[in-house]
Amino acid sequence: MKCTINRRAQFSASHRYWLSELSAAQNNRRFGPCTNAPGHGHNYVLYVSMTGDLDEYGMVLNLSDVKQVIKQEVTAQLDFSYLNDVWPEFQHTLPTTEYLAKVIWDRLAPHLPLVNIQLFEHPELWSDYSGNHMEAFLTVSTHFSAAHRLASPRLSYEENCEIYGKCARPHGHGHNYHLEVSVKGQIDPRTGMLVDLAALQAAIDEHVVEPFDHTFLNKDIPYFAEVVPTAENIAVHIRDLLQGPIAALGASLHRVKLIESPNNSAEVYASAPLEGTLPTSTPELAAV
Repeated sequence: MKCTINRRAQFSASHRYWLSELSAAQNNRRFGPCTNAPGHGHNYVLYVSMTGDLDEYGMVLNLSDVKQVIKQEVTAQLDFSYLNDVWPEFQHTLPTTEYLAKVIWDRLAPHLPLVNIQLFEHPELWSDYSGNHMEAFLTVSTHFSAAHRLASPRLSYEENCEIYGKCARPHGHGHNYHLEVSVKGQIDPRTGMLVDLAALQAAIDEHVVEPFDHTFLNKDIPYFAEVVPTAENIAVHIRDLLQGPIAALGASLHRVKLIESPNNSAEVYASAPLEGTLPTSTPELAAV
């Protein structure tokens, strides 16, 4: 019987975004504060996912052995390092989150039956890599606060209450929504990026966060005048709003996940998800 296991590890390291062929002004326009010397640091959190058959002892792999491999091949070398200098892979390609995830895969793959590498640069930015050449996933998380009422304008108050319960009350109720947007693309062999991160964050802010934040969705967002703003419908609408702007940045929207509360979430894909391409939840976030 096949089973997937996950091992968590962490390391602290610094890096700098700077391309020698660009002027200081060009680097600053492209990478902003990330160009500042001598660099900046992160507490990286790494999840290594492996798959295999259960052995007679009920294990896919001995996790003590897995721990030692990850330490020897990755964390002992990267912890308290300056990433730009520590590995030869970063002499030509910048150590972005997505490229670092790929390089970690390449270094662990000869030793472990990998299915995914997930690397958190911080809790609101992480990358997934599954061994597909230079293709990777990048996820940005953000939030907005909004009120809504679950009620169809075509039904009576009594009918809505029967379907939606307390959520149909006429004055609505609010949530602090947590939003995850995952994009897919090819890692640039020079910049290490699959998409301009600042531009991606700006697109999410422009098309979703700013229009939705501190609104009554039913009344302030025209789409929800006729569509009931369930978490599912909100996620679908956000997907539709973001597909075009993200394509214009040279990437593809992969998934939108909307966490309405610690107990409720919804996620939708831009297309049917491929098995094994990206975990449907993040170990770092338990609100699913």
